This record gives sequence, C-alpha cells and structure tokens, in this order.
Amino acid sequence: MSFNNLDTLYRQVIMDHYKNPRNKGVLEDGSLTINMNNPTCGDRIQLTMKVEDGKVADARFEGEGCSISMSSASMMTQAIKGNSIEDALKLSKVFSDMMQGKEYEDGLDLGDIEALQGVSKFPARIKCATLAWKAMEKGLSTEKN
Repeated sequence: MSFNNLDTLYRQVIMDHYKNPRNKGVLEDGSLTINMNNPTCGDRIQLTMKVEDGKVADARFEGEGCSISMSSASMMTQAIKGNSIEDALKLSKVFSDMMQGKEYEDGLDLGDIEALQGVSKFPARIKCATLAWKAMEKGLSTEKN
C-alpha cells in the first residue's frame, strides 16, 4: 500500500473514532475517575475505569476536544479493557514512544492506535493524542500502589 493510501486510511480510522466514539460515557459505583485537560488547546477528558482483580474491567470517557484527542481516548479505552494494569501501562509506554518518534516494541498488535502514529510529525498535536493516555496512567498508577 502506498504512503498516501495508508495516510488516507489512517485519517479515516481517526475520523471514525471521532464521529463514532467507543466507550463514551461515565462509569458509576466506585470507579476510578480522572479529570485532565490540555490548556494549550482546550481539550479536556474525564476518564472512568473499573479495576477488578488487577485488570481494567471497563473504561469510559467523556470530554471535548479535537478529533485527535477524542479519537485517541476512544482507541485507548478499547485497547485497555480486559488488560492487566501492567499491560495497560506497558501499552501506554509503547504509545508514548510512538508519539515521540522513538523505536517501540513492534510485536504488539496496536490495532486502530497505529493510525495515530502520524501525529508524531506534528509536535503541537502530541499532547492532544496523549491526554487520555496520561489520564489512564495517572489512574492506574495510584491503583497499582
């Protein structure tokens, strides 16, 4: 597949998650709640996660922002559900490396998340893409301890 076709496909995946977000909403009853915002561009997110037996049983988000921040939140909640805290945090590290243009563990199936790798070429947008991931890290790091 040529670079232009891949770029177009990735853009379509991002817009699909933006227009049809997965896991949008709020979890009730004792779930972890993390609120974060990106003052630079006005993105804000409220991430709620239910952690049971060391696993992310469910994750939902509410918020507003650009297509990159909201689609990244949608992709992230899909990717971490059912994973152990350690695996979710490891995935976050891989995503962070990808956003910074660093080498990252290639053996992982990133699914739709891979569509965001082009964001690394636009430094001003990296904070948009990583907002939900930072919220997840913050929540799971406190849960882990």
